[in-house]
Amino acid sequence: MEKKLPIGIENFEKIRTQDFYYIDKTGLIGELLRNWGEVNLFTRPRRFGKSLNMSMLKCFFEIGQDSSLFDGLEIAGETEFCEKYMGKFPVIFISLKGVDGKDFQTARSMMGAEINREAMRFQFLLDSNQLTEADKMLYKQLIRVEDENSLIQDAVLMNSLRNLSILLQKHYHHKVIILIDEYDVPLDKAYQSGYYDEMVHLLRNLFGQGLKSNDSLYFSVMTGCLRVSKESIFTGLNNPKILSITTVRFDEYFGFTDKEVKKLLSDYDLDQYYDTVKQWYDGYRFGEMDVYCPWDVISYCDELREDLDAEPQAYWAHTSDNSIVKRFIQKATKQTKNEIEQLIAGESIIKEVHQELTYNELDKSIDNLWSVLFTTGYLTLYKKITGKKYELVIPNLEIRQIFITQVQEWFRDIVRQNSPVLKAFCEAFLKRDEKAIEEQFNDYLMKTISIRDTSVQKAKKENFYHGILLGLLSYREDWVVISNAEAGEGYSDILIEMEEKKIGIVIEVKYAENDTLDTACQEALMQIEEKRYAERLLKDEMTTIIKYGIACCKKHCKVMMS
Repeated sequence: MEKKLPIGIENFEKIRTQDFYYIDKTGLIGELLRNWGEVNLFTRPRRFGKSLNMSMLKCFFEIGQDSSLFDGLEIAGETEFCEKYMGKFPVIFISLKGVDGKDFQTARSMMGAEINREAMRFQFLLDSNQLTEADKMLYKQLIRVEDENSLIQDAVLMNSLRNLSILLQKHYHHKVIILIDEYDVPLDKAYQSGYYDEMVHLLRNLFGQGLKSNDSLYFSVMTGCLRVSKESIFTGLNNPKILSITTVRFDEYFGFTDKEVKKLLSDYDLDQYYDTVKQWYDGYRFGEMDVYCPWDVISYCDELREDLDAEPQAYWAHTSDNSIVKRFIQKATKQTKNEIEQLIAGESIIKEVHQELTYNELDKSIDNLWSVLFTTGYLTLYKKITGKKYELVIPNLEIRQIFITQVQEWFRDIVRQNSPVLKAFCEAFLKRDEKAIEEQFNDYLMKTISIRDTSVQKAKKENFYHGILLGLLSYREDWVVISNAEAGEGYSDILIEMEEKKIGIVIEVKYAENDTLDTACQEALMQIEEKRYAERLLKDEMTTIIKYGIACCKKHCKVMMS
């Protein structure tokens, strides 16, 4: 019987005990033990297995955990490490990914709840013969941190990691390992909601007390998306060991390697989908390793198990609002727009990347946003040039689609700021004014980011222009605008119904290879007739039918009417 695929499951113990499929990343443990620093920070994009790896570390090191969880896995072969480290440490494990308050008070309360949840795991400390009554009073503060007034709450929170470490060391007579997952999420949310300085102050003290002024600490592991600058929240830490996406060491432990994906597909008899999976979800380069996004691969394989005709989806994209791409496009200069066109076309660009930034610096320049796109996975390394200069590319079809979608949304928002011009453009379709449509659409195309004439499939180029045109025509709320509708013997690009006037419009969009705009328009009109796209409109009682063939190439278009 096939194992279940772990969709959204980040608990190592659950995966290992409840018959879920697991790709062995336990080699990370041995590599960490051979090369650890007092504070080890892994930065990777979201959905690349950071939380699962942190759960794995907890299960390996924590006193009282079931060692059989690692039977048959790579780390089990490291017998010296297992004997010396497995199940030998008190472990504090907090995840900050849920600290998402709209104001500082809410975020602080949510962080207090996370500390409270973790502290509650150690209620045996109240009965410990190794702790004094004063120690136990200190522990009681940790398990009721949310009930205190704000000043006491701040003090308890800021000292919580250190104080809990001290208590655990006293009880176990062994130093503590601290795991902090998604350390930078509270900073991101604080920046977006306007309380960044207060959150920086809280985290600087929490991490400073817990990771620097803490004699009970053995070592710590942190994960996040961004490498926030030392001056922001890591002030005073003794040279944290930064393990970023450009670090060669540990490069295969976050994300799936090509070998791992091939085995996964083979295990579920899905080998024939390898090329599709590779085109959509591969292409990320960490250190010297090319990797796939695990979330995407597992999600798509799970759908294929139910439906072998399932199309690949942008699963990773759907787990975020992709606001960084939106902000980037909004700030784009003419040169930047040209560079975005290069990237969407599958070409590369060379940029100086700064991996260490504060959130306050992100929007200060377009150069900083390039860096953030790189560190968060929207762009990836093609080749290192020199120093901080990198040759960057869009990793795969999924991320390319994110850029295209955001370009289309940005463009729609921009053009809707000029309602009279947009209204006149829509009216030109009704008036059968080919010249006016052509002139205005050409003007719009000159202002937006377009698709270059490269190796990108023709159908994908057509989809881009289709999306731009659809966004423009959807301005008319009194029109029924239908995209990719089943009509006649196929699927028409755009159908429009004006119910009161009983007028229907059919639009077929073509990409004109080598600027053959006239020929492409004629092909579009011929397709409308051959596929009988107008039948859908006639069935909906539209008595007047207008048919347009529109051809596009780069920033130019041609409009013909049958």
